[in-house]
Amino acid sequence: MTSDTIIIKVCGVGLGVRDEFFSSGGTMDNTIPERVATDFGRRKTLGQLFGGAAAVAASGTMFSREEEVLAATLAGQDGAAPIRSVPNGQYEASQLPANWAKLEELKQPVPKAKLGKMTLSRMFPGGNLVSGFAHARDLIYVSSLVLAYHTKEKIFATLQLAESCGMNTFLMNPSLCGVINEYWEKVGGTIQFMTNCSGKTEAELLGNMQKSIDFGASSCLVQGEVADRLVREKQFDQIAKSLELVRKNGLPAGIAAHRLETLQGCVAEGLIPDYWMKTFHHHQYWSAVPGQAEHDNIFCREPRETIEFMADRPEPWIAFKVLAAGAICPDDGFRFAFEGGADFICIGMYDFQIVDDVNICMDILSSQLNRARPWCNA
Repeated sequence: MTSDTIIIKVCGVGLGVRDEFFSSGGTMDNTIPERVATDFGRRKTLGQLFGGAAAVAASGTMFSREEEVLAATLAGQDGAAPIRSVPNGQYEASQLPANWAKLEELKQPVPKAKLGKMTLSRMFPGGNLVSGFAHARDLIYVSSLVLAYHTKEKIFATLQLAESCGMNTFLMNPSLCGVINEYWEKVGGTIQFMTNCSGKTEAELLGNMQKSIDFGASSCLVQGEVADRLVREKQFDQIAKSLELVRKNGLPAGIAAHRLETLQGCVAEGLIPDYWMKTFHHHQYWSAVPGQAEHDNIFCREPRETIEFMADRPEPWIAFKVLAAGAICPDDGFRFAFEGGADFICIGMYDFQIVDDVNICMDILSSQLNRARPWCNA
């Protein structure tokens, strides 16, 4: 594959690339259907950006650490020394442009607790980045960039590294069921998965749940934006049927939400899941402007009210969007989530962030937490 081809795949795709990618039979092997790999006239600019690690360094341009790693990896696929996977899932430090922690620097693995019949690590990775669902405010190229970065081999290496750090669960879109099954078969991994199920219709929602169950999911939940819509439209029967389907198959069933009123509405209707999954972060970051029009920049609108509501709920609580999609530093966001009452946190992580994130998580869990809510299933 040439660097020119890579650039087309990274930035030359229109909006909605993710849906087009999966619906047209695309697989996680870095191959985007030809009809969406169109040139928007930016190949030259981005070709200069990603033309190689040396070119990036020589340019004197400042990039984030994430951008540096992504650029170096894509450049490595075009004849430069690639970032090579090793058996335990980590990468050679000499190939990384930033000093990320290596597996041998892991302080201790993530502890686990019960979630219904599941045993779940207190922190575990989410699959938005793997699927190309990146919240990047108004940067329209980011979703296709992270989709290109996450080749099948990269996904496998990321899951291996997560397992090596004690994380035993992967939250993902049902579209990745075949990929996780292949990971089990070819790599010998044992990570379990839970699926974030959506659907425009009841049949589509239940169909995605049944597909997940058939592929070996350990749990299924109603995706947050879907649950928000169903509660807003008072279609509680779809949520009830979803919980019933998952439980009928002997699995814990969850409800996710971006809006606190979604959880409140479900409780009022007597719809109590085996666990809740709620966005949770503070607003102390520069792009958060509460009360004004939102542009993919705030995911938990009522953090204090969420703390108060969850304080009285006996069901386990998984917090997600803890870092406000990358706007909050991990040591700040993780502590805020655990002190606010979350029992588990689901974090979007690139492979090169995993060991650092686990070490930060363990430092926080080992510290004196200012936490009022009792731990569920400790």
